[in-house]
Amino acid sequence: MNETMVCAVGNVATTPVYRELAAGPSARFRLAVTSRYWDREKGVWTDGHTNFFTVWANRQLASNTQASLSVGDPVIVQGRLKVRTETREGQPNWSSADIDAVAIGHDLSRGSSAFRRSAKPEAAPAAPRPEPNWETTAGESADPPAQQCPEPAAVT
Repeated sequence: MNETMVCAVGNVATTPVYRELAAGPSARFRLAVTSRYWDREKGVWTDGHTNFFTVWANRQLASNTQASLSVGDPVIVQGRLKVRTETREGQPNWSSADIDAVAIGHDLSRGSSAFRRSAKPEAAPAAPRPEPNWETTAGESADPPAQQCPEPAAVT
């Protein structure tokens, strides 16, 4: 598949919005990514242009996003980039850059975080399966019988 995978490092710009949908949980928030560069004349780091992305998380990632992130948190987002342009009456009105997130995490180069595993949903216990008999008696081979394959024809 030809998808554009990106890794964006920035700050959570809006409170994550969580929704329970028919297809499962979904969450979205805006991510602010500001480039920084070294200004040689001033001898300091300077902020450059800020890009904003709408980050979409689904299923368990959505639940964990809503429980873990707040405005201002430094995060790293990995996912598929989707760029959309809205046009009306033949004129482009706006463009939006969205990231369909695969993974989201706190940026530990800028602080610490305490990880907690999310609770797994209770699953019905599986029916016990009998153990296979691994013992072989004298004269039996432990290997399954080999299938007879025809000899390959000689190529001349």
